Amino acid sequence: MRFVGEAFRAHDPRWSWTPLSGRGAALRGGRFNWPGLEALYLSLSPMTAVREAAGGFLHRLEPLLLCAYTIDCDDVVDLRTPAACAVQAVQPDDLACAWAEDRAAGRRPASHEVVKRLLDRNAAGMLAPSYAHGAASGDTNLILWRWGPDLPHRVQAHDPSGRLPRNQLSWT
Repeated sequence: MRFVGEAFRAHDPRWSWTPLSGRGAALRGGRFNWPGLEALYLSLSPMTAVREAAGGFLHRLEPLLLCAYTIDCDDVVDLRTPAACAVQAVQPDDLACAWAEDRAAGRRPASHEVVKRLLDRNAAGMLAPSYAHGAASGDTNLILWRWGPDLPHRVQAHDPSGRLPRNQLSWT
């Protein structure tokens, strides 16, 4: 499917100079990427983005920078509902797996298997429920593995006033 709309990401302020990078996700991996696979984790609402960045523990919120993004991306797979998962032959429980525990035990998480199958089918990304602690029904994330400044996988950080720093020197 083609996703056109707005998405949000809550950044560690140190990395706000590179709002389109997926390198941080590639360092350790996450629910929907393994170490070495860059991913851009976005949310469809600002509060979901904050909840994701805080690990669901909003009472212990570290400083964050919230950015908005304009998205026009083809090849996005919708896995927000059990019916949508069935169309893609994906088990919802595979998305919701205890991925960090699996990795710690040396097992490949089921969610990584889903991502591998989607990448093999040339998916650029996916829409999935938020699994952050305290997420509400309907809280949605957009995870991208292919994105850039141009169509068909265009992602642009919204910064019309040029407030984002241009390099990491702002954070010395």
